[in-house]
Parts: sequence; C-alpha cells; structure tokens
Amino acid sequence: MWGIIIYDENYFISKNEYFTLNSFEFENGGVLNDVNVEYMSFGTPIYDDNGIIKNAIVYCHGSLGSYSSIKKLAPLLGENDAFDENKYFFICISALGSPGSCSPSSTDLKNKFPKYSIRDVVKFQKKFLAEKFNINHVLGMIGNSMGGFVCLTSAINFPDYADFIICGVSSYKVAGHDFILSQFVNEIIESDPDYNKGDLTYSLIRTLRIACLAEFNFGLSKKALRDMSKIELSSEFENFGNESIETDIYDLKYCNEACMYFDVEEELGNIKSKTLIIACNQDPHFPPELDAIPMSKMINGSKLVIMDSDLGHLCFNELDTISNELKEFMEGLGDC
Repeated sequence: MWGIIIYDENYFISKNEYFTLNSFEFENGGVLNDVNVEYMSFGTPIYDDNGIIKNAIVYCHGSLGSYSSIKKLAPLLGENDAFDENKYFFICISALGSPGSCSPSSTDLKNKFPKYSIRDVVKFQKKFLAEKFNINHVLGMIGNSMGGFVCLTSAINFPDYADFIICGVSSYKVAGHDFILSQFVNEIIESDPDYNKGDLTYSLIRTLRIACLAEFNFGLSKKALRDMSKIELSSEFENFGNESIETDIYDLKYCNEACMYFDVEEELGNIKSKTLIIACNQDPHFPPELDAIPMSKMINGSKLVIMDSDLGHLCFNELDTISNELKEFMEGLGDC
C-alpha cells in the first residue's frame, strides 16, 4: 500500500517527489538534458505476471497546475468509492511547462525555452512513466481543463495506451471566445517591451498581473459573480491579481500558446478507450452545448455527465456531487 487515505489538503501538497530524465526531445526538434519531473504517487499498485503495475491511473491537471491537483479526487478515494485507493495506484505529475517540472522558469531558459505543444506534454508524461515506473500502458487517465486535452491527445495518438479516460470541463478544440481570450493574453504579454529581454522587471510583473486578470471572468459561474456585492467582487478581483504574480510570465505565455492551438476534432474517431465526459452547465470556458455535447457524439460509445455547480470551470472541486455516476463508470475497471 503506497500512501494512506487522508483528506487533508496538505497531504497532497507536501507528498511530492522528483525524477530526472536524461533528456527530452520536443516535437520541434529542441532537446533538453537532465530534465526534472515533479510527481506524486499513492494507492495500491497491483502487478501483472511480468512485475509491471497494471492498475495505474494518471491524473492530468489544468494549465500551470501541479501534481497536487489530484487532491480534487480526495473525497472519492475511500473504500468502495469511485476511486478507492485500495484498488488503484494513482500518479500525477506536474506537466511539461509547469514550474515544478521542466519549464521556462525552472530551467531559467525563460523565452529561450523550446516551444511545446500538447503532444509534447503527452510525450513527456509517457516518457516519465516508462522510465520511472516501467509503465507503457495505464488503466486510465483523468484530466480537467488542459488535462482533458492531454487525455484526448493520448487516447488519439496511442489508442491502446489507456483502458479509460475521463475528460472534464474540457473540449476537443480551443475556438471562439476561448481562442480570442488566449490571443488577448498573448497580446498583453507581447506588448511589454521587456518580454524579449528574458529578465524579470517591474514592468513584466505588472503585465503578468494584467494578463492573468483577463482570465478572472472565466472561473466561477456568472451567477456566483452576479451574487457578489461590488465590494466583494472588487476584493476578489484584487486578490486574484495579487496571487497571479506568483506565476512566471514565461510559463504562462508558453502554456497559453500550447493550449490555444489545440484541435483534435478530426481525430476523435480514433479513440478506443472507454470515455467519460464531464461538463458543467455553468462553465464559462467550455459550455456543454458547444463542447461536451458535440464531443460526446463524436467519440464512439462515450458517456456524458453534465453537472451543476456555481464553481463553473472549477467544478472538479465538487466531484463528490456526481459520485454515483463516477462509481457506475468505474464499475469493473481494474478488477482482477
């Protein structure tokens, strides 16, 4: 048994480990050596006759998240729950481009870091799992937002890689208002003449704050924001901006560009993994009628769950409200 059932958030934040890849080659040909990977693993590994873990579930976090994002599953890890950690072995890595792993900020390459795509994020994850755990096939993958892009891309490019995927508050492409939002963030960042210098300046910190504030309206539901007083809204807006300056502007820029050109619409038919799509009616990023519903029709045999939450795009923090649906989907998966 690796880990124990503890629902304290600090457990998921502090239980990180590190692994170093000898090298990593990007899709564009760039190569980095001695590449760090931050990760967390817990649960109960079950081995096949060759000594390979066969019940691994990989959690894929959202944009610039980290391994600790797996804490969203905490209420569902108990005995006989959907993600009973006595039955499964969980792995979550801080993705390529996120500060805990190999990124513009952690390598100090800043704007000289190789451009990367979601396919690179997938390749980075697969290389880590193979080298660290000798895993070349996983039981399943769970991802929210950008993590959903990773799940879909993995299932498309490697159809036999995962028995199941769960894609939450995500989409098969970034388009419309989401593409324009990403373009707007890019415009803000590139408008700062200090960006190309590669050194952090007061101007860049201010620009970073403004770029992050462009995202403020796309988290909570419209109703949740509407129900706040103007004083409360102003305070939340201010706090959001202040917290955002902990982000690195180069990490943000690179991740934003990797996501904004994501589009696998024409390839969804390649998916063979059992698929669950989770959407939220109040999600301002990916409203179900534009993203999850059409995606569910393009993936053969996929199941769709649409939840209601004032958390909107952040609704994965309330996954326990659809625990029955998740348990039904997981029925039989990983049974020995």
